[in-house]
Amino acid sequence: MAALRLASFTLRPAAAAASASSGATPAAPRSASFARVARGLPSLRLAPPRRRGDLVKPRAAEAAAESYASALSEVAVENGTLEQTVSDLEKLEKIFADETVAEFFDNPTVPREEKTQLIDEIAKSYELQPHVVNFLNVVVDNFRATIVPQIVVEFENVYNSLTGTEVATVTSVVQLESQDLAQIAQHVQKMTGAKNVRVKTQLDPELIAGFTVQYGRDGSNLIDMSVRKQIDEITSEFELPDVPLGV
Repeated sequence: MAALRLASFTLRPAAAAASASSGATPAAPRSASFARVARGLPSLRLAPPRRRGDLVKPRAAEAAAESYASALSEVAVENGTLEQTVSDLEKLEKIFADETVAEFFDNPTVPREEKTQLIDEIAKSYELQPHVVNFLNVVVDNFRATIVPQIVVEFENVYNSLTGTEVATVTSVVQLESQDLAQIAQHVQKMTGAKNVRVKTQLDPELIAGFTVQYGRDGSNLIDMSVRKQIDEITSEFELPDVPLGV
């Protein structure tokens, strides 16, 4: 599976960039607790622990992910830490891409102390914000670690809606230069009219050369500039219908 990572830049309007570079000191974020917000949502009340191997219905998992994402976005907006929070969730997305991590947290036979220790190590290593750590603890207490990737997706949807951001996923054989990614971001911004464009990158050697760009909700739009596509098109031109041979 291709490794997914976030490019080191976000394309923003000139006004926003000027404001960021003016040296003005941002207002200190207010404190908000994810646990407090979560308690206010019936869908996030602590449920009895699930037995390992229990299946979560797709729609139920999707609804739970939406609820967690909504609660977390509420805290992030209240704290004024929306940008930092989406960055923290991208870190968690990479961590939980390893299914054994979620299996560890959702395993009821693992002592809570061991889970707490791992959460603390993750928080320290990745410099997570306190409310994101609190969020992770609530997820673990609810035995919902397996839906963390879905929560990240739902949170990004909320973030994109709040900030007018379009996400473009660029897939290539080798990592593209920053200036190339910036040009791609500008092209996507021009096509979509988005205020901001965030670029994610992933590597896929099967493309042979070139790149693809997916954008739009759920990556429904595709720009394919890969050699693999060209080869497939050439191959299809040489495909001939089967002709029965007379005996």
